[in-house]
Amino acid sequence: MLANAKNYYRLSKPGIVRMVLITSAFGFLLGNKGFTGGQYAVRDLLFALVGIGLAAAGSSALNNWVERDLDSLMDRTKNREIPTGKVTANQALSYGLLTNILGVGLLYVLVNPMTALVVGLTTALYALVYTPLKQKTWLNTSIGAIPGALPMSAGWVAATGKFDLGAWVLFTILFAWQHPHFYAIAWMYKEDYAKAGHKMLSVVDEKGYRLFVQVILFTFLMLFASLVPTFAKMTGLFYAVGASLLGIYMLYYALLFVSAHTVKAARKLLFSSLIYLPLLLLVAILDLSVGL
Repeated sequence: MLANAKNYYRLSKPGIVRMVLITSAFGFLLGNKGFTGGQYAVRDLLFALVGIGLAAAGSSALNNWVERDLDSLMDRTKNREIPTGKVTANQALSYGLLTNILGVGLLYVLVNPMTALVVGLTTALYALVYTPLKQKTWLNTSIGAIPGALPMSAGWVAATGKFDLGAWVLFTILFAWQHPHFYAIAWMYKEDYAKAGHKMLSVVDEKGYRLFVQVILFTFLMLFASLVPTFAKMTGLFYAVGASLLGIYMLYYALLFVSAHTVKAARKLLFSSLIYLPLLLLVAILDLSVGL
């Protein structure tokens, strides 16, 4: 069955690509101090987002290709494009490779080589390291948080050309954020993950004691890390206040989840994490605008 554009769009996991673009834009705007440089800054941001977005779409397709047999065993993934035959395995592999090559190539030519390197490394870690580790160790969440955190740093590198302190600060924020985000998902779908043999922490620790501890620890780390940009003079007081309020907002739902142990509470934590990142970006943009 020939795949159409809609199938390839779904194969690209648009929700993940959207979040990658948001975090990359966040990193770029902080590294560039807003839109300093006028039309050139807008142009560079667009080039960066196109390249990173293409690479993210390709990475998602490769993830689908690697997990094609396991996806058919899980209720939440059995209707994906490869298990249903809407896209063949070879089509998914070709699409993933070509889209990645195009994205990384555009970044190398139109942005800078360092950004291309960071994004290429992200793809390799996501598709070749994190994905297979889901079958081997519960540490896959923390290891997978590394390529998950790199897009924000890639945005910074696209603006500055350097993987310096600012890139590491942004990496830490997103690295920490992913733990409560993905542990909430793991708790919601732990029976499903068990069907496919995924060694998620919610599966190997059925009562969730270790999972709950990590949710709280990493939410606190996220909150504190989100304030570092102000202390490093990357942002001002307005951002610090906004980041604090957003961190407390997400911490509230993390504590609620740990207290309730329910799927409903996990879903609320997941929703709060999805609200957190876009609003953090908005606060950073406003902070750079007001200059406080």
